[in-house]
Amino acid sequence: MKKRICIVEDDRDLREALCMMIQFTEHYELAGSFENAEKALQFLPETEPDAILMDINLPGENGIQCVTKLKNINPDYLVLMCTSYEDDEKIFKSLEVGASGYILKTEGPAKIINALDELFEGGSPMSSSIARKVVASFSKMESQNRLTETLTAREKEILELLAKGQMNKEVANQLDISTGTVRKHIQNIYEKLHVNTRVEAVNLYLKR
Repeated sequence: MKKRICIVEDDRDLREALCMMIQFTEHYELAGSFENAEKALQFLPETEPDAILMDINLPGENGIQCVTKLKNINPDYLVLMCTSYEDDEKIFKSLEVGASGYILKTEGPAKIINALDELFEGGSPMSSSIARKVVASFSKMESQNRLTETLTAREKEILELLAKGQMNKEVANQLDISTGTVRKHIQNIYEKLHVNTRVEAVNLYLKR
């Protein structure tokens, strides 16, 4: 039984090329192709695809927004982002909303088909440059987590209050300590987290 593939891509020439790529394979068949998110959301569910190749830069709603809505319709949809974008925000947002893989269009037809194969084998296919970014991000997060683990219970308590927008005097009053003590704790927090402002400290702490 051939796996049914849907394509969401606004560039007409590329969309037709991707369609031909699917049609020339032995184990996949084209279930449908759509030029924008709006048409995909309207008609794609009727095609009952086994997987979806999704572009990000679409007119109107973008591919990430489309994936979000498609996943609300059917959480079991397998989505492979097939795009030109390599920036971290789009990569992680795509994965966050439910994409199972992320491959660059420049990889070419053979790599895209291999990515689909891997997707159906239970993997999360990614272009090598994308995979490196993901690994680097997790490494950075692990390093940040190690830094926050050096904080004392009191320092974490102060950071929680700073995250709520409280000023030094309010923190001092709530914890029944002097503002000087609060300043000293904040100074220690800066040194431990390798930051220079309370905004940086709070953001790093909240990302732990």
